[in-house]
This record gives sequence, C-alpha cells and structure tokens, in this order.
Amino acid sequence: MTTITKQNTTPAVHEADLRRVRNSGIKKVLGYAVLLIFAVIYLYPFAIQIATSFKDDPQAAAHPLSIIPNPFDLSAWKRMFGLTSDSSVPIMTWLGNSVLVTVIVTAARVFFDSLAGYALSRLHFRGRGFLFAAVLAVMSVPGVALLVPKFLIVTYLGIYDTYAAMIFPLLIDAAGVFIMKQFFDSVSVSIEEAARMDGAGVFRTFWSVVLPMARPALITLTILAFQGSWNEFSHFLVVTQSANHKTLITGLAGLTSGSLGAGTQFPLKMGAALLTTIPVAILFFTFQRYFVRGANEGGEKG
Repeated sequence: MTTITKQNTTPAVHEADLRRVRNSGIKKVLGYAVLLIFAVIYLYPFAIQIATSFKDDPQAAAHPLSIIPNPFDLSAWKRMFGLTSDSSVPIMTWLGNSVLVTVIVTAARVFFDSLAGYALSRLHFRGRGFLFAAVLAVMSVPGVALLVPKFLIVTYLGIYDTYAAMIFPLLIDAAGVFIMKQFFDSVSVSIEEAARMDGAGVFRTFWSVVLPMARPALITLTILAFQGSWNEFSHFLVVTQSANHKTLITGLAGLTSGSLGAGTQFPLKMGAALLTTIPVAILFFTFQRYFVRGANEGGEKG
C-alpha cells in the first residue's frame, strides 16, 4: 500500500517542481525585460547626444531624436579641435583649463584631506573635538551661501579671474576630511604603535604604514574629488570672467545661438557636452570595483 502511494505522489511532485521552475523562468525573463526597458530609456539620451555630435546643423534641427547620422558629419568635432578657420569657440582652451584645475585639485584634496583626517583621528591636541565639529558644520552649509564670500575674498586678495582663484579655494574639502577621518578610526592603533617602536615618526607612520592601508578610501576620495572639481560650475562662474579662464562646464553653459553664429549649433553643443562626460565616466568605470568594495568594507566595519 505504501509503494502504491509513493508511485502516485511522485508524478505530482515532479509536476510541482516543473511548474515552480517554469514560473521562476518566466519571472526571470520578465525581470530582465523590465531592466532592458529601463536601460534603453536611460541610455537613449546618451545615444542621441553622441549621434547629434556627428550630424550637420540642419539635420540635427530637423531630426533631433534620430540616433543615425545621415549624412555622417565631422564638422562639429573639427571645429572643437581647432581644425577649421572658425576659432570663435575655444573649446580646447576650456578643456585644458578643466584638466589643469581638476588634476591639481584632485591631487591636493587626496593629500590634504588625508593629512587632516589622520590628525583628527590620531593626534590628541586641545580643540580637536571643536575642529571636527567645525568640519561637520561646514558640510552642512550650502555651497551657494559661500559664493559671495568667495568673490569678496578673491577680489580682496587680487587674484580674481586667475588660475589661483580657481584652484586655491577648492584644495581642501570638508567631506573628504570626514571620509578619511572615519576610515582612520577603523584602523587598529597597534599597527602604528609597532611602527613607532621601530623609530618611525608621526608623518612616516602616516605615509608608510597607514596610508597604504587606506586604498579603498583614497580611491573613493579620488573619484569624488575628480567628479566634484570637473563638474564644478558655481565657483568658477563667480571667480572668473574672461573666456581664457573658462572650463568646459562654464563654457558649455555659455554656448548660445547668438554666440555661435547662425543656426542652433546642436552638434557643437552635444559634442562639447560629450567631452565633459567622457573623463568622469572613464574614471568611474575604471575604479568602480574599488569604489563599491570600499563602501562595502565601510558598511561591514560600521
């Protein structure tokens, strides 16, 4: 009797398993379909941006949503790279300014924010708690509230509309100090004590022992500093005036039909916008795994 019952229930069990597998497969297909739809919606504007930069002006105005340039035209890119006689839009000068400012600001933020974060985490001095509270307070102040003081200070110092005005106010970032301070708090003090027993000073311990361990935090800080300085707009708008000191972001914001000549000049605008997107995208996708790993490690330690 028991054998008959097992034989009768076995097909039912198999059917239930097959039904479960079939339902799971359908859900997976539907899930991928939804993700594909959202991916197309998200990427389509970027495809339009790339395609428009390879169109001529009449075609871009007549078919702005087409992702197939017909005919394929390089005039916008030739104009951006100075390969034509028209030099009214110094995009390469703006690109050079963006690269110069971003490289200096990123390197300085990584170095100075690490030093400040280590000092707040490890050095015991009077007023350390107040300084850390001041860092948190600065983080809570909207950037737009500092625009007028920045303008007044750079004007008083006589560096208005110079590279110094573009770079010096951005060399240190409160958020970067906070990130590095929190990471150094998670590092065991015993590692530094062993280094000091071997005769290493404070800076030598920081530079040779602790800083190499902070690679996830440093990569995170590098990405944030690069993206923040590359995409900075309001600061450069306030402390600069001449076209020779514009960056890609401020220059792109000033591209209007009146300043570019006849037509909408959509290909030139989209090409310049594409130039501003490429460096940040390359940096993020190159260090994405370290960025995510650093966030996960921070979550686990927290």
